[in-house]
Amino acid sequence: MFVGIRGLRMIMWTILLVLAILHRASSHGIQPLSRIAIHKATLALDNLAYVKASPTVLGLNGQNTEWVTVEYSSPNPSMDDWIGVFSPANFSASTCPAENPRVYPPLLCSAPIKFQYANYTSPDYKVNGKGSLKLQLINQRSDFSFALFSNGFLNPKLVAVSNTVSFANPNAPVYPCLAQGKQWDEMTVTWTSGYGIDEAEPFVQWGPKGGHQQHSPAVTLTFDRSSVCGAPARTIGWRDPGFIHTSFLKELWLNRVYTYKLGHRLFNSTYVWSQEYQFRASPFPGQNSLQRVVIFGDMGKDEADGSNEYNNFQRGSLNATKQLIKDLKNIDIVFRIGDICYANGYISQWDQFTAQIEPIASAVPYMLASGNHERDWPGTGSFYENNDSGGECGVLAETMFFVPAENRAKYWYSTDYGMFRFCIADSEHDWREGTEQYKFIEHCLASVDRQKQPWLVFLAHRVLGYSSDLSYAVEGSFGEPMAKENLQKLWQKYKVDIAIYGHAHNYERTCPIYENQCTDNEKRYYKGTLKGTIHVVAGGAGASLSPFTTLKTKWSLFRDYDYGFIKLTAFDHSNLLFEYKKSSDGKVYDSFRISRDYRDILACTVDSCPLTTLAS
Repeated sequence: MFVGIRGLRMIMWTILLVLAILHRASSHGIQPLSRIAIHKATLALDNLAYVKASPTVLGLNGQNTEWVTVEYSSPNPSMDDWIGVFSPANFSASTCPAENPRVYPPLLCSAPIKFQYANYTSPDYKVNGKGSLKLQLINQRSDFSFALFSNGFLNPKLVAVSNTVSFANPNAPVYPCLAQGKQWDEMTVTWTSGYGIDEAEPFVQWGPKGGHQQHSPAVTLTFDRSSVCGAPARTIGWRDPGFIHTSFLKELWLNRVYTYKLGHRLFNSTYVWSQEYQFRASPFPGQNSLQRVVIFGDMGKDEADGSNEYNNFQRGSLNATKQLIKDLKNIDIVFRIGDICYANGYISQWDQFTAQIEPIASAVPYMLASGNHERDWPGTGSFYENNDSGGECGVLAETMFFVPAENRAKYWYSTDYGMFRFCIADSEHDWREGTEQYKFIEHCLASVDRQKQPWLVFLAHRVLGYSSDLSYAVEGSFGEPMAKENLQKLWQKYKVDIAIYGHAHNYERTCPIYENQCTDNEKRYYKGTLKGTIHVVAGGAGASLSPFTTLKTKWSLFRDYDYGFIKLTAFDHSNLLFEYKKSSDGKVYDSFRISRDYRDILACTVDSCPLTTLAS
C-alpha cells in the first residue's frame, strides 16, 4: 500500500512519541523492590539450608552504620536464588490490609529493605551451594533478619531465615537534616528516632563553638498506614517511620559556627545523645560576602554494598554524594529540587536516603522541592493524576523534612541566603495564572530588594521553562505544556536571572531567553543588563539518564547526557559564577559569568517595564 511523505512523517512522529513515553517510564524508574512479588512468596523451608549473620549486635561504639557478613548454603542452588534483608526481623508476622484485593492475606506482606543475588560475590554458588555477602545496615529503629529465597522474584520460595541482628540502641536519634527557618537567623534541625513523646523529651543541645550551650525543645511528628494514600505505601511497602523531631535554633549570629547534639531525656531521667555536629549560621539578606550554592534534582539513593542494583539509578547518586562531601568546605547551602529518593511507596528507603546524605545535610542547610515521585497520586489534589509517588502522596517528604512554607502540604516557599533570593515552586500543584501558587510566585519575585539581593533564582522540579529532553520534544512543548505561557511574563517582568529544574535526567543550559527568542547571543560572559532568563535543567544527579531530541533549537547552548550538579558562587553584588560539574570527577564542564551593577537590573528590557506615555 502506498504511503505518502506526510503519512511517513506521521508514522515517524508516532514512533518517536511511543519511544519517548517508554523511556520516560524507564528513566523515571521502577523501584527495585517492586520487582519482588513478596505477596506471592511461599514456604519451602529446607532443614539442610541455612543463613547466618554476624555480628549480631551493631553500633556498640555509637555507630549508626555497620557492615554485616551473611553466610548461606542451599542443597539445591540456582542462579535466581537471592538474599532479602528484612526489618523488623519477624517479617512473616505481617499481613496485607483489607484494601489489598486478595481473598486472603498472603504469608508475607513486608517487602525487604534491600536484596541481592546469592551468587553476587560467590561465583561458585551454583556449583557448591555456598555463598556470602557483605551488606551495609543502618540504624532503622528495629532488628534485622536475612532470608534465602529460591525461584526468583516473581514466585519466590522462602528456603531459610537467619538469626536476628540489631543495633545496641535501635531507638537512637539519627540522621539530622538542617534547613533554613522562616527567618534568616533561624536554623531548623530535623531527625528521626524511636522515642515517642510518651517515652522521652526530644531537644537539641547547641551553642557557639567553644561557647555556652543551651537546650531547645523539639516538636514531634509521625504518621500511620492510614495517612498515606495507596499501594505499595499502605501495603507491602509500609514500614513504621518512627518519630520525626524538629527543633528551631533562633537568634543566630551571622556566619558564626555552632555545634549541636541531638538529645532525648528519658522519663527515668537518663539521657540519650547523638554525636556532635556543627554548622555555620546563614548570612543576613543582602550581606556582601562569598556565598556558594549547590543545586540539583533527581539524585535518588544508592547502596554502598551494591544491593538493589536493578534500574541503574545507582552509581550517579553515590558519586554526586561523594563529590559534595569532598567539597563540603566550599558549599554553604544545598537545594534538592524534587524526586528525592525514589522510594515510590517503599518507606524503608527514606531512612536509607537520610543516612546517605547525613554528612552533607547535618552540616549545611539542605532545602527541598517537591517532585512527582514524592507527591503525585490520583484523587489527592496533585496537578498530575498519576501513580508516581507509590501512594506516598507527599506525606513522607512533608513530614520528614522541614521547609519554610506556610503549609507544607503546599510545598512552595521563598528563602533568602545573603545576596540570593530563591523562589521555590511546587510543580506538582497548579501553577497557572490565577491560582494560589501563581500569586505566591509573583509575590516572591516582586518583593525582593534587588539592590540588596541582586541574584534572583527560580527553582522547580518539572521543567516549567525550556528543555530539549526527548519526551518534551515529541510533545512539541519543549517543557511542561502551558508552563511558559503562564510563567515567562513573570520571569521577564521581575528579571529572574536563572531558572533551574530537574525531572529531565540530563543537563542543559539555554541562552538568556524570552518567548523562545535569545535576548543575548553571548555564551560565557554576560556583562550589563541580562535582558532574559537563563533556563537550566539539572536533573542528572543520579537517576537513570534520559536522552535529548536530535532537533536543534537556537536557544539550547549546552547539553550533556551525564550525571552532574550545579554550583552558583556569588562573589559580591556584581559578580556571579555559574558552574556545571560532573559527578564522576567533580570537574567543571560548563560555566558562565554575570557581571553587572544595580543600574543594569533597573534597565528596561522587552516586557520588563510598564508602558509609559507622554502624559505619564
